[in-house]
Amino acid sequence: MELNPGQFMEHAVIALEDIQLRTALERGTGNADGRRRQVMAELDTSAALRAQARGARLRGLAELPDLLEQMERNVVASGGHVLWAKDAAEANQHILDICRQHNLKRGVKSKSMVTEEIGMLPVLEAHGIKMVETDLGEFIVQVNDSHPSHIVMPVMHMTKEEVRDLFMSKLGMEHTDDAEDMTAFARKILREEFLSADFGMSGGNFMIAETGTVVIVTNEGNGRLSTGMPPLHIAVVGIEKVIPTWEDFATLVQLLPRSGTGQRMTVYVNMFNGPARTAEPDGPQEFYLVLLDNGRSDIYASEYTEALACIRCGACLNACPVYQNVGGHSYGSVYSGPIGAVLTPLFKGKSLASALPFASSLCGACKQACPVDINIPDMLLRLRHDLESEQEAMWQVGMKAWNFGNRHPLLYEVGGKVASAATRMLTQAAGQERLNNLPYPLSGWTDHRDFPPFASQSFHDWWRQNRGD
Repeated sequence: MELNPGQFMEHAVIALEDIQLRTALERGTGNADGRRRQVMAELDTSAALRAQARGARLRGLAELPDLLEQMERNVVASGGHVLWAKDAAEANQHILDICRQHNLKRGVKSKSMVTEEIGMLPVLEAHGIKMVETDLGEFIVQVNDSHPSHIVMPVMHMTKEEVRDLFMSKLGMEHTDDAEDMTAFARKILREEFLSADFGMSGGNFMIAETGTVVIVTNEGNGRLSTGMPPLHIAVVGIEKVIPTWEDFATLVQLLPRSGTGQRMTVYVNMFNGPARTAEPDGPQEFYLVLLDNGRSDIYASEYTEALACIRCGACLNACPVYQNVGGHSYGSVYSGPIGAVLTPLFKGKSLASALPFASSLCGACKQACPVDINIPDMLLRLRHDLESEQEAMWQVGMKAWNFGNRHPLLYEVGGKVASAATRMLTQAAGQERLNNLPYPLSGWTDHRDFPPFASQSFHDWWRQNRGD
């Protein structure tokens, strides 16, 4: 399955006709958003906490270069290795070099959107390195040879029945409709992978600069097994994830699970500073941290810096009426929903994802749900303006022609008569009352809505006929 952000409209039309997808989305987004509202309402100081969390993220971005250098120093001081990657190709090359250096052939990985972003698994597979996703949702996606459809819940697009059929056909599971039985079946497979892996991988929810600590939050325990059991651990983290202090983390970790899964706290909060040491013998013998840019510096230097404050909770997706109806795969990107409609054009290029900024009703539900109060609607409007500005020359010519025609009565009247005759002729030829297939550039209208034909008699003609001059 190939992701293509340039085909949002086509994918959305197909998604709207998929009854099973609509059922899965209704269950998933409804439950997640409902739980978020419930647990956030328990906090009397939720508004103040959001403001504090926003401050923590913006302060981290304001000090980003210094914090990244501090992070590197502390990781190295703890015995780890830090590698910098300017793009996806360099990040994947770093990972391949580590695997060759240590003769690694079999890995396990906890959930990480950034490794999806760089397309890591196909690269490793092409070089004979087996990598198994150990998050249950990501494992299902891998078995299905697909892509995650949600930042937090990768298989929100699938119903329980679809997962059952997938496990039966691809993994030989016996028939069952019990979710616990399906989970136990997957757990048995994954335990063997943990025991046989020679390296583990993770992403990072946060990097705490003052101690050089990478933090991941999980619910299944796979994160701890992936990072602690194998002899080598590689963490791939976007540079924007760094925050200054543990106090900042204490604020953010209260909001991430509440916003993402509707929990007061996730089951596991895993923190690692580097490899095992004499005083702390548990953990991997080698630790590598790959700091990924991949376009983040360009965003950092633009008017869209605030988008990097995202903590990847997925709350904006669950609250968005567009996502609720078309799902994540329609966006054709690793990052879907409202925040994806901002990030994807900035990562991939505005012209390659030009439809995504318009995939929003601008209702503001995403901003209201965001735990760090990112003004997503405002950025979507700015992206729309940027896209329109790139077509400004054509727009200016069109507006000047429209202005000229409307300022000259004869041209206006002749134009109206020509349009009336043409649209009536087209509707008669098509045997329709309204047009739905006008040629370019008018197809920009009829691709999405019908065009009523002009009246057979203009208002000017009616006035002359009934009221005189």
